[in-house]
Amino acid sequence: MVDQPSTERTADDMVAEADTGARNPANWQGTLILGTCIAWSLFQLYIASRIPGMLAQATGVSFFANVVTQARFIHLAFAIGLATLAFPLTKTAPRDRIPAYDWVLVVLGVASCLYLVVFRNEIATRPGLWSTSDIVMSAIGMVVLMIAVWRSLGLPLVVIACLFIAFAFFGGYSEWARNITNYGGASLSKALGHYWMQTEGVFGVALGVSTTMIFLFVLFGAILDRAGGGNWFIQVAIALLGALRGGPAKASVLSSMLTGMISGSSIANTVTTGTFTIPLMKRIGFPAEKAGAVEVASSTNGQLTPPVMGAAAFLMVEYVNIPYIDVVKHAFLPAVISYIALLYIVHLESLKMGLKGLEKPGRKIGVLMIAILFLSGFIVLGILTFLMIGLRMILDPIMGGSIYVAVALVAVLYIVLLKIAASMPEIAEDTDPDAPPKAPRLTPTLIGGLYFAIPIFILVWNLMVRTDTLDRLSPALSAFWATIFMIVIALTHRPIKAAFRGHDVSAEARAGWGDFIQGLILGARNMIGIGVATGAAGIIVGTISLTGAHQVIGTVIEVISGGNLMVLLILVAILSLILGMGLPTTANYIVVSSLMAPVIISVGAQAGLVVPLIAVHMFVFYFGILADDTPPVGLAAYAAAAISRGDPIKTGLQGFAYDIRTALLPFLFIFNTDLLLIDVTFLHAVFIFFVALLAMLLFAAATQGYFIAKSRLWETAVLLLIAFTLFRPGFWLDLVEEPYVTASGPAALELMAEEPDGTEIRLQIVGPDFDTGEMRPTTVVLPAVSGDATAALDAQGLTVMPEGDTLLLEEPFPGTPFFEQIGPEYDYYGDDPVMVSAVEVENDRFAKEWFFIPALLLLAGIVLIQRPRATQPAF
Repeated sequence: MVDQPSTERTADDMVAEADTGARNPANWQGTLILGTCIAWSLFQLYIASRIPGMLAQATGVSFFANVVTQARFIHLAFAIGLATLAFPLTKTAPRDRIPAYDWVLVVLGVASCLYLVVFRNEIATRPGLWSTSDIVMSAIGMVVLMIAVWRSLGLPLVVIACLFIAFAFFGGYSEWARNITNYGGASLSKALGHYWMQTEGVFGVALGVSTTMIFLFVLFGAILDRAGGGNWFIQVAIALLGALRGGPAKASVLSSMLTGMISGSSIANTVTTGTFTIPLMKRIGFPAEKAGAVEVASSTNGQLTPPVMGAAAFLMVEYVNIPYIDVVKHAFLPAVISYIALLYIVHLESLKMGLKGLEKPGRKIGVLMIAILFLSGFIVLGILTFLMIGLRMILDPIMGGSIYVAVALVAVLYIVLLKIAASMPEIAEDTDPDAPPKAPRLTPTLIGGLYFAIPIFILVWNLMVRTDTLDRLSPALSAFWATIFMIVIALTHRPIKAAFRGHDVSAEARAGWGDFIQGLILGARNMIGIGVATGAAGIIVGTISLTGAHQVIGTVIEVISGGNLMVLLILVAILSLILGMGLPTTANYIVVSSLMAPVIISVGAQAGLVVPLIAVHMFVFYFGILADDTPPVGLAAYAAAAISRGDPIKTGLQGFAYDIRTALLPFLFIFNTDLLLIDVTFLHAVFIFFVALLAMLLFAAATQGYFIAKSRLWETAVLLLIAFTLFRPGFWLDLVEEPYVTASGPAALELMAEEPDGTEIRLQIVGPDFDTGEMRPTTVVLPAVSGDATAALDAQGLTVMPEGDTLLLEEPFPGTPFFEQIGPEYDYYGDDPVMVSAVEVENDRFAKEWFFIPALLLLAGIVLIQRPRATQPAF
């Protein structure tokens, strides 16, 4: 079925070099690498379970029971050790054996991590007063970590980390930097202790999230893929969409979205699905570069797809300080819209090239029926959520504190689905490249692997469903239970199906055991890069906490942007794309969000736009992922080109052209947070979905130059205008009517008092900047208290003193809601006072949605104009 790439570096080789390690000795050294991978996976399952606590209670000895930081030390020890063993140091280093210098690095790296475990009690007695051995082990650990990052992720992250380390040591010598940060430099002992001996640097939040959450989700995906779940996703997508016009390309989009939920790597996702879909796309007429580009665009967006997103999404939980379920909620709408738009782009490409779909036995599913199934899926999802909540409420009194009833129900469902799957024929592989490609039938394909959906259901259940008596589980615990059941499936689904079919049970049991072991190995190997990347990124975060380096970089970017939010966002997007060419998504997200998130929020507030923190982090997250297909370094494009035999640069450029729609979304949800479902009702969310989807489809049609027929330039411009109006109708409304009623001085307090409880009140604050002394504006939002402006201000820790026609603002106390935002930023005791220059409340205007009417009329006009020029049916 698969055309083997003729290039020297195959796609699998690229995955090994980029993700899992290119060294694979055939002797005992190879066994050691595999054994270490298995040990790491088992260790992560152990610390995620209740076994450590049970052992501590039974023996009185703590085996990592409730000691999160110790688990981080072991986690990094595994990552450094495997990075050294599995990744050659240079291109010419041996790949069939482990050289002596790597053994030395393994010993030094592991020892520097275990030093923190073995001597943890002694270290706890001397915080900040580090001994000579502490400093030596810290220096060794830092050096070996940088070498591990270099060999597994390349030079860029090493260079960036070293620049931040250099700033920690020498930043105090720059008078300009010292004036901005008030940082005078750090001694060797202080800096190394900060980076290695505490949880402020290498072993900080990022590595903690990698230890407790990311590994389990990656392991879950690896075992699901090895057990056959990934292939099931691909075959279902081909069965559902393969017979449509350009079907294999549409199946590539859908299968990449599904496998993206369980894969944290764009490159691995490209190879996993592209191995099947790229040859099929070429066989129906897609050029090699476009076939690879469709797969690249689909795979890079996979990390955006809830409920299991890329590793950076779990870091977002800690950095934004919101539950993971909220991250999923905010990411849901943009991800779905982006993928539907990509399906539409693929459809337009197929129309322009006059392509057909795959042959398919049995009854074909029409486009209308697929659209109905897809759109009704959201309704079904909502109904299932309520049913799950109801089921959980019913089971709670029966189960009590036990999970045995739930386990029994899941076990019965699993056996029933296996019985049904055993009655279905196995999917035959397409082994003849010269024969017309065929799509499998949907019903047997879907039902034959439906049991793979059970662990995903368990994961979503635990993440999302809660009742009055039972709360949601944490992401880590949800992933743990889903992984445990996935292990059960990997070990048992083959022999049980064989028993139902009357085949050899023992052979299938051995095959299932092999899938389980390979899943443990693959999960650990996929985590090597993430493990060392989060450790190295901790150096950057540690430098920021030690020195305030983000203020220097933020000041530079703010000066370059001239205080213009749009220019700043474009600069941040470019920075993310450039860094993403050399950094994995996780490290890229940590670096850019740590440096630029506060700057974006600050500049937005100065411009009068209050940007939610989650919107800023999602902005950075999106562009970090898009870097995977950005030429000239986009590795996903190289992997796709290795399969398609196309040009990797052209593949990357075409893939990025397809991804323009994804690059548009972050700018949109910065200015229109409704797309992130922030403070919207369910019905409003449904309305937003359909309007935003239509806008994105029109934008896709404009970028492709084809709607119902080939578009003229003015038609493309009109389509872009319509899309913009649907995305941001408030822009036109603001031109017609002022968005806010404004008052200043004592009248501002009267305006605040007139507003109902909970109404958003915007305070425009102006005062001298603490560092520069220049007058600087900002905006804060607080809820109104009806009839009492002073009470509304007091509730937020703000004290306003009327003085003539102005409102003077006193410095907020530490711990109050706005202290971090406006407390240290202003000089409250200078010659110029800090004051509330204006109070704004939302103006009572007609609904912005009225602008949809002229936009839709324009769209109808375009349809009428283009319809006579259409040369073929739309579907």
